Amino acid sequence: MHIHPLITTTDALTDLCQRLAKEPFITVDTEFMRENSYWPDLCLVQVASVHEAAAIDPKAEGLDLAPLLELLVTNGDVLKVFHAGGQDIEIVYNLTGTTPHPLFDTQIASMALGLGEQVGYQNLVESMLGKHLDKGARFTDWARRPLDKRQIDYAIGDVTHLAALFPKMLDRLKKTGRGAWLDQEMERIADPANYLNDPGESWKRVKIASRKPEVLGRLKTLAAWREIEARSKNLPRGRIMKDETLADLAMHPPVDRDALGRVRGLSAAWRSNDIGGRLMDAVAAAAPMSPEEMPPRDERGPSLGKDGALVADLLKLLLKIRAKESNVAARLVARSDELEQLAAGKRSGLSILEGWRYEEFGRDALDLVEGRLAFAVRKGKLVMTRTEQVDA
Repeated sequence: MHIHPLITTTDALTDLCQRLAKEPFITVDTEFMRENSYWPDLCLVQVASVHEAAAIDPKAEGLDLAPLLELLVTNGDVLKVFHAGGQDIEIVYNLTGTTPHPLFDTQIASMALGLGEQVGYQNLVESMLGKHLDKGARFTDWARRPLDKRQIDYAIGDVTHLAALFPKMLDRLKKTGRGAWLDQEMERIADPANYLNDPGESWKRVKIASRKPEVLGRLKTLAAWREIEARSKNLPRGRIMKDETLADLAMHPPVDRDALGRVRGLSAAWRSNDIGGRLMDAVAAAAPMSPEEMPPRDERGPSLGKDGALVADLLKLLLKIRAKESNVAARLVARSDELEQLAAGKRSGLSILEGWRYEEFGRDALDLVEGRLAFAVRKGKLVMTRTEQVDA
């Protein structure tokens, strides 16, 4: 495989992308910093095919990323391969308003192959390629220039190993017949809606011990205000205000500017600075949350109750058994919240009752909760047995 020098010009990037556009797949990774900013600071992009690999410096003066972004989001003939690519995809979305497509995530594929729930890239490379990775440069300062050879070698290594690993993984998926299992998962992670950070929805990430409409209305308004402030200043939202302080303000709104200085987590300067004024404006503008928007009392769906909780535990045991039998990560088959919803009586809108998940697990799960399947112990072993359903 040919390894290019660090790409720092638009002409070199254009030539690279024209060649990569003829490949059936490319592997993609990014290095970024986000500890001190709202938006990820893209510091390096690595791409590879089976023939060549390169690191691209988005901070190089005059470099235009347009050829690369076009390859990633417009060219539908080239498969883009990531490992645990959520944050990489988010960066592309922030730059283009859409996501790479089509795409493939080797971490999700590893779950279908029974390699673990969330197998790390290093472990995956070691298990499938027999190579040990040097992770010494992992926590380097990628924003600092110039980048040294060790940093670049480390970064490119991620995509070159991935280019060797992907065909092997694809071959194993074909042999097991599980490639189709992943289509829905890949479409899900490629959905741009996953990366749309709507300020009006940000309140849902904040924990608060109240269900009063006026409190939740203030929480929604204040969370949106914080999001907009963080974006405008390009600061982490926690640097503007911690979640705990946000929840406290929603539950105990300040009556005037002087009260801001007594709020835990805020300095006395909030009494007089501009951001304190905008915060007070947000508090004043908040309205009680409408009944239509109020969250359900139990996000898991219908109330489980004591017996339902026991049924959910049985479903989790069944999932563990079926996942082990099929050599697939249980997390790929079903989420705990879906098992709880099934135990509570929900019968529609659950992924475990559709497609391959129904065939692998959902049918038996439904039979268990509806009395057609039971656990039994035979010769010291736990087994599943079919049973006649008896009306109470």
